[in-house]
Amino acid sequence: MDYHFLTDRLWFPPAHQADAEGLLAVGGDLSVERLLLAYRSGIFPWYSDGQPVLWWSPDPRFVLIPQEFHLPRRLARTIRQGRFEVRADTAFEEVVALCSEVPRPGQDGTWITEEMIGAYSRLHHAGWAHSVECWLDGELAGGIYGVAVGKGFFGESMFWLEPDASKVALAALVQKIRRWGFLFLDCQMRTGNTARFGGRDVTRAEFLRMVSRAAAEPGRNGPWTKEFERWTFDG
Repeated sequence: MDYHFLTDRLWFPPAHQADAEGLLAVGGDLSVERLLLAYRSGIFPWYSDGQPVLWWSPDPRFVLIPQEFHLPRRLARTIRQGRFEVRADTAFEEVVALCSEVPRPGQDGTWITEEMIGAYSRLHHAGWAHSVECWLDGELAGGIYGVAVGKGFFGESMFWLEPDASKVALAALVQKIRRWGFLFLDCQMRTGNTARFGGRDVTRAEFLRMVSRAAAEPGRNGPWTKEFERWTFDG
């Protein structure tokens, strides 16, 4: 395939032109404007140190529909025990940094480069990127971060230092965006961890329709901190 090489021009080729692995374009930058255009187009960046920025739109796409979210009984018990305090947007940069540092089983290294950390921090300060965090005894124990555009949430990564901490953060995020009428939580690609919560594959064409609908809706730009104060589980 002849990949599209991006310049300073703020533009992406149509997502359906991605290759069989989902790679669509190479180059460009990680400005706030380009990242927002990417998410609104069903595209995300994913690359390693030493590589140019690589832009992807895989087919199929793995999503969690908030109304279809499955909460395992054991995790529901953990939430009811009140072991973790849930917050949002109080430690965004720390969450992203820990997502890049905490080892994951079966994963060698990280795609969250220093350039990516800086880019998503700028998105956060502009009100588009958010973290949902679990705290234990005043210490950050786990969390998830991503980007909210309209009524769609594009999950990027999660980490845990304590068992179940990232799962509680995910459950809290899904409960909140369900109340807000969000259409989906994008997980990009299937993993065993997200599949057990009721996620499913959709075709790229279906996902792009979902993104178009979500992006046309009013969103939740700005800090989510107050929205998660004294968060309680309603399941």
